[in-house]
Amino acid sequence: MRRHTIKYTALFSILLVLLSITVQAQNERKFVRQGNSLYEQALADTTKQDTALYNQAEVAYRRALDKRPDDLKWNFNVGDAQYKQMQFDQAQSTFEEIAEKSTDKNEKARAFHNIGNSLLMQKKIDESIEAYKKALRNNPNDLDTKYNLLYAMDLKKKQEEQKKKQDKNKDQDKNKDQKDKDKDKQDQNKDQNKDQNKDQNKDQQDKNQDQNKDQQKQNQDQQQQQQQEQKISKENAERLLQALQNDEEKIQEKVKKAKAAKAKQRTTDKDW
Repeated sequence: MRRHTIKYTALFSILLVLLSITVQAQNERKFVRQGNSLYEQALADTTKQDTALYNQAEVAYRRALDKRPDDLKWNFNVGDAQYKQMQFDQAQSTFEEIAEKSTDKNEKARAFHNIGNSLLMQKKIDESIEAYKKALRNNPNDLDTKYNLLYAMDLKKKQEEQKKKQDKNKDQDKNKDQKDKDKDKQDQNKDQNKDQNKDQNKDQQDKNQDQNKDQQKQNQDQQQQQQQEQKISKENAERLLQALQNDEEKIQEKVKKAKAAKAKQRTTDKDW
């Protein structure tokens, strides 16, 4: 009788545990259903990106994950909600964890597909192409991934063409700038040469003027000297003539005296 009571109590405890697990699972699924409802409401409104509803959906999914953090499907829902909130870097991290933990090829392919989308929205084109290729390795028949891969590759091609065009324009601008610099340098050299020639011409003119002044002064000095010499020569000549005239007068006087003396002698010696 006592053994029967023990078995009954043990069975009752097991039932309580199972009932608790069932209730807990129902609560978790309730949060998931709540999150799905909010997500679908936000998705149905095509007039705007209702990030508030997507945020509420993420909160509900996380409440479910509090008890079952390794549930990949619910983690996938969190990643989708993050992506819809334009939290692309966070969504990328969530999908990378799923791709790493998942053993199902289709699930891996979906995770890599969404990693590619998250990278593409961050303008990481090369990385997104690699993610799409990984998705196709796990599910080669996924048309959506093929389309996104081609889209990303076309985007990369356009980006490279744009870069080439920009580099070409940059080179042209660089050449134009160099030409402008060369022209400015030529103009500067021309101006410098012009100024230098102008200065040289001015210096030469000033030098010529100084030389002309010096020559004029020298000529004037020579003229003055010649005039002075001529004046001196004239004065000397006049003095010389005066001296000659004085000598002539003295000679004439002597001659007269001599004649007078001779005449007197003749008179004295006359034979009467």
